[in-house]
Amino acid sequence: MNERQSRVDWLLLLGLFGLMVVGVLFIYSATLAHETTSIPWHRERWFMQIVWYAAGTTTAAALCLVDYHTLARWALVAYWGMVTALLCVLIPGVGVMRFGARRWFDLGFFQMQPSEFAKLAFILALANFLSRPPDELRIPANFFKALGLIALPFLLIMKEPDLGSALVFLPVGLVMMYAAGVPARFLRRLLALVGMLVALFLVDVLFAPPNWQIKLEDYQRRRLLVYFGRDYAAGKTGEAEQLKARVQQRNDSYNVEQALISVGSGGLTGKGWRQGTQNALGFLPRAVAHNDFIFSVIAEEKGFMGSVLVIALYSVVLFTGIRIAGQTRDRLGKLMAVGVVTLIFSHVFINIGMNIRMMPVTGVPLPLLSYGGSSVLGSMIAAGILQNVYLHRRSY
Repeated sequence: MNERQSRVDWLLLLGLFGLMVVGVLFIYSATLAHETTSIPWHRERWFMQIVWYAAGTTTAAALCLVDYHTLARWALVAYWGMVTALLCVLIPGVGVMRFGARRWFDLGFFQMQPSEFAKLAFILALANFLSRPPDELRIPANFFKALGLIALPFLLIMKEPDLGSALVFLPVGLVMMYAAGVPARFLRRLLALVGMLVALFLVDVLFAPPNWQIKLEDYQRRRLLVYFGRDYAAGKTGEAEQLKARVQQRNDSYNVEQALISVGSGGLTGKGWRQGTQNALGFLPRAVAHNDFIFSVIAEEKGFMGSVLVIALYSVVLFTGIRIAGQTRDRLGKLMAVGVVTLIFSHVFINIGMNIRMMPVTGVPLPLLSYGGSSVLGSMIAAGILQNVYLHRRSY
């Protein structure tokens, strides 16, 4: 009888519902505070976000009707299907080029970003692969196969380029391998190698002369220079060149500086809903206020207390996911839950971190709060996987 009473994890649903309410309210505030033209209400971003919430909830509910063991049988099909989509999006004329990157399919009614769904297919495939007996994970060949599952979508998404989404694969993969029981010596060597490569990469970006630098998109290199506080004018000899470099640096650091001002100016309780001056006056860039920098809008209008509420809602979702992973009897369900929790945590950490300058600016959305169809659908499917594991956790 106790099992029947707890078929649905209501705490998880409560956390998700709270995030959706906050998302609609502040997307409304971020987009309509400076609205100058009249467009139909059903085409406003806040309403479209509700549509994506409804579609995502329906998809997640349908996902829960199928036992996650059955889903795992199709994991490799989903994985290779998303790899194919990541390859297709790179083809000119098939993938849509926006803001210097080719990351989207134009489906007419919305722009689909396959990298958001590739993360979920990757979690299913890696969980299915790592759920084998622990003795088999001690075989080096299996460890390298797991690395291959991580490396393939990572490299394809880097090619778009989308550094933020690509980097999310690393913590998700490493945490899942650790939870699966991959030998610690394998993981230590991998972390040491990754650390060395990251250190060499940063030294190259920050200090190497132009002819020796690793090939990066210009905007990616400038974001890293801004994050590490490098002076663009260093090494420039002419006065005109120094002036041009400083203007470029001011433009590149503008978004982060305005986001910091927004967060700091909110104080304890904020300026009030739709009363944020940074957003209303356009200092916080209007093109990104409702997606990448939605946390800054919340922090300005609801202050420290609003920020704590957002983090508390995410904590409910994350700790519920950890509890689900702990309650699951089989390795497959545990690894799927661990992968989803790590994915959500990585998104939250990176996005909020870039709003307060703890992380470089990337295109990683804040789950369920940032505007966007692919992001919302991906987040709701991830939550559906957690609920699925909870529903069928005793069936193994």
